[in-house]
Amino acid sequence: MAPLKDNMKEVKERGKKALKSLSPKGDGPKNTPPVRPGRELLNNAMSMLFIFLVLMMLYSFITERKAPVSAIPISEVAADVARGDVSEIRLSGETLTVVYAKGSVEKKAQKEPGASLSETLNNYGVPTDKLQAVRISVEKEGGFMFWLINLAPFIIPVLFIAVFIWFLTRQVKGAGMQAFTFGQSKPRIIFPHDKKQKVTFKDVAGVKEAKQELAEIVDFLKNPKKFLDIGAQIPKGVLLMGAAGTGKTLLARAVAGEAGVPFFSISGSEFVEMFVGVGASRVRDLFKMAKQAAPSINFIDEIDAVGRVRGSGMGGGNDEREQTLNQILVEMDGFEQHDKVIVMAATNRSDVLDTALIRPGRFDRRVTVDLPDRHDREAILAVHATKKQLAEDVNLRVVAERTPGFSGADLHSIVNEAAILAARENRLKVAQFDLIRSIEKVMLGPERKSHLLSEAEKKITAYHEAGHALVSSVLPYADPVHKVSIIARGRAGGYTLKLPLEDRKLQSRKEFLDDIAVTLGGYITELMLFGDITTGPSNDLQVVSGLARDMVTKYGMSDKLGPIAFETLLGRIGGRGIHDEKEYSQKVGDAIDAEVSKIINEAYKRAEEILVKHRPALDAIAAKLIEVETLEQDEYEKVIIAFGIMPKKKKDIEHQK
Repeated sequence: MAPLKDNMKEVKERGKKALKSLSPKGDGPKNTPPVRPGRELLNNAMSMLFIFLVLMMLYSFITERKAPVSAIPISEVAADVARGDVSEIRLSGETLTVVYAKGSVEKKAQKEPGASLSETLNNYGVPTDKLQAVRISVEKEGGFMFWLINLAPFIIPVLFIAVFIWFLTRQVKGAGMQAFTFGQSKPRIIFPHDKKQKVTFKDVAGVKEAKQELAEIVDFLKNPKKFLDIGAQIPKGVLLMGAAGTGKTLLARAVAGEAGVPFFSISGSEFVEMFVGVGASRVRDLFKMAKQAAPSINFIDEIDAVGRVRGSGMGGGNDEREQTLNQILVEMDGFEQHDKVIVMAATNRSDVLDTALIRPGRFDRRVTVDLPDRHDREAILAVHATKKQLAEDVNLRVVAERTPGFSGADLHSIVNEAAILAARENRLKVAQFDLIRSIEKVMLGPERKSHLLSEAEKKITAYHEAGHALVSSVLPYADPVHKVSIIARGRAGGYTLKLPLEDRKLQSRKEFLDDIAVTLGGYITELMLFGDITTGPSNDLQVVSGLARDMVTKYGMSDKLGPIAFETLLGRIGGRGIHDEKEYSQKVGDAIDAEVSKIINEAYKRAEEILVKHRPALDAIAAKLIEVETLEQDEYEKVIIAFGIMPKKKKDIEHQK
């Protein structure tokens, strides 16, 4: 039993130590719960009350020290005066200082309030002649203590109330309820002399056409007289349209930097508050500031937050967003040519904007900022790489070729992620390998090497990705395979990286059909080889269904239904923020569903035929993936060449002929 008792004692000691470490007195971290605003306000009020009580106690202490209780009663003073023992009496308020003739002894006494000293002494039987023999002097009250004692009862409460109100005001402002500043706009202002934040056209790579359109705005802000003399009217507003991350905000800043004028920037969502009229007030304040600083640029980012089609809100025509939009329209109408204020706005949802906002006379110049092409991507990468230490093997052209469809923000993220990867591995320069890895990280997410698969799951994943890659390599309109991996990235358990050989603005029906077949390749492979389906192809099925439905309802790519758009470009949820009713009958809806199923089934059969025909190549790709987990383009092409499947080159792609 002795060892058991020792073990129990040890367990108890460990438990005590653990509890001690969790207590506030311990060395461990303190888990202090966040203080709620109401509790914090109550605590502050209690603190103020405590301070008030301390002040009152201090006041009582001072008054008691100043006017102590009389050493002798007034009757004894009267008796001493009647005997002739008193030589002098000094009167200060209600306090008597009695000076005796013998020994010059002084004693304190308190006279009766509301009665004179002579009247009081006469009432105690002091003869008039004895009273006349005493020298009586009245001392005038004053000094700091006198005023403190008399005014403190009034000053202390008033001072306490004033401090308490000020304190509450500070607390309210700290909680974000700045009632007196609701109507003030708080734009971010960049002044021309601010060299750190100044941006010019040299800092914006690509978007040549957009720069040309905006060069006239710059020229007007620099030389307005040239335009006014000839009678030309410069556009009041410039609307920058394009996908997210294409550099609309940066381009607007560049216009201000080129012109050397103040740049007022604010987001559309910052106008809207829960209180009616606040947004309109902020609009007025913003435009007032811009006019005072003219020539200047007003920039409203994400203007679709307040500029959507009116009459669509749940609160009728009087909701806060619509009131804000109305005020923007009024302010733009109030501009004159001599105001020299240019309003610029950016949006990636130009299709939902109110027509009154984009009519001539308001945002009458609309500039489209497209996704960069290969040459523009190379230039953008060069701009972002200027402050990075690059190795000798870095080739930005290769990176640009591997990033079709990437925006400027995506390219900035690629360069930054590459620098982080190099720093993580304690290297001083960014290599080409870092840039290539960062492309996949931006597209799919970071590698999850800790996500270990069982042998069965690894085999299923390998065959799944091999199915995608094989179908893509065989079909003529599918993009060539650049990489195949069964290492998990982001939410994907594996991935097949397909990239087009050149940028394209349009996509044909044949390309859509091949993409659907490629996406179904993994699903078909799992069913064909294992006789069962996992959750792996769930995202593939969503992509396939979306593509097929878009072909029928948006792009008119159905032979049966013909060139009819059954859904707008806004998607299944209209721009008015509510679900729009279908503009077609149930019969037509059934026909749409039938066409979607037909497209998917035909693509399924095509992919299945390819996988059955090239089964040896499928097995070889899967076996290689199980062995090395990742196949780069060169390694993958060696595998398929061995089975008579030639890799795609630019000149060989059917739709390029």
